[in-house]
Amino acid sequence: MRTVEEHQAVVTGLLAPLPVEDVPLAAAAGRVVATDLPALVSLPGFANSAMDGYAARHAEVGTASEAAPVRLPVGADIPAGRTDVPPLLPGTVHRIMTGAPLPEGADVVVPVERTDGATDVVTITGAPDVGTHLRHAGEDIRAGDLALPAGTALGAAQLGLAAAVGYASVPVRRRPRVLVLSTGSELVEPGRPLQPGQIYESNSVLLAAAVADAGGDARTLHFVPDDVDQFLTTVRAELAGADLLVTSGGVSAGAYEVVKDAFRGLGTVEFAKVAMQPGGPQGAGTVDGVPVVTLPGNPVSSFVSFEVFVRPALRRALGHTSPDRLRTTARLTTALRSPAGRRQFLRGRFDGEVVTQVGGPGSHLVAHLARANCLVVVPEDVTELPAGAEVVVVLIEGALQ
Repeated sequence: MRTVEEHQAVVTGLLAPLPVEDVPLAAAAGRVVATDLPALVSLPGFANSAMDGYAARHAEVGTASEAAPVRLPVGADIPAGRTDVPPLLPGTVHRIMTGAPLPEGADVVVPVERTDGATDVVTITGAPDVGTHLRHAGEDIRAGDLALPAGTALGAAQLGLAAAVGYASVPVRRRPRVLVLSTGSELVEPGRPLQPGQIYESNSVLLAAAVADAGGDARTLHFVPDDVDQFLTTVRAELAGADLLVTSGGVSAGAYEVVKDAFRGLGTVEFAKVAMQPGGPQGAGTVDGVPVVTLPGNPVSSFVSFEVFVRPALRRALGHTSPDRLRTTARLTTALRSPAGRRQFLRGRFDGEVVTQVGGPGSHLVAHLARANCLVVVPEDVTELPAGAEVVVVLIEGALQ
């Protein structure tokens, strides 16, 4: 029996880093920077005002108060975006807006709230300390400094920084193209009438969404016949251009396990039992040079197996420096049992301090899975845990709130 870590290493080894492509910022959300990106300009690029007010010399306005105001002529108006900013002459102030370039000679900005707001001769009734309300060139980041290191996931803040330091496009790892296939003659497309013994096919929807959440592009292959020759012919015809094939179902020890029967004959896919629950039967290898990961068919087993093996491998190939889900610890609200020798991944609801098991351990309980927001991890050598015991929880996204 293979350990979880051993099978993780097998799956990870199938996927090489993906090629690099340049994409415009508008299309880069959720992608991963492939190379270090230095700042092309400094931020701020020039000294500017942090307030709407008046640029002044502190020596001329520092004594201003309600009882003894200072009155000075306004030499110029400086809105944001002005490029021909005149220097500040002694004995004058410039009216200035937030973000506008600071005139030469000014060392303080007096907020408009401490003046009468005049545009010809302004009355100043108080002034902050010298250097107040000024933004200095390069105080955020200087040109040439590292702005976004390779492996950075591009969210709103990171894309804003990339734009601010001069990038119109960024180098990122190409999204993995993942072919998702669910097997089973009992499966029917949702929306069609069910006959006795039939169920609606859900794994391809589940796995395609999981692929997208991990950063990949999924394409589903539906209702492939449970016949070894037809199965192989159909799959091989669809593999061109795929970076990974993910299958669900057909890998257990019973009869009519079409995935196992078809791929085992090729000699390039290895099937193993992994010491975990749910998700014991697993397979990994290549078909016609394309990496293949075979998952068990029960929906919860498929989901957990994807989370444990496929998702981190995809994210690592995309260049994520931290490909795994966030983990934390929580205390159990109720006692639980776990089979000896298998790592248990139970569904749970985590509220920031404690975790409550959602449903039982059954791998068919997809309604309970949809209500979970974490996986509770019970080690292989633990068979019982009392209420209040501390456990590791893996925070999964996309759960109902």
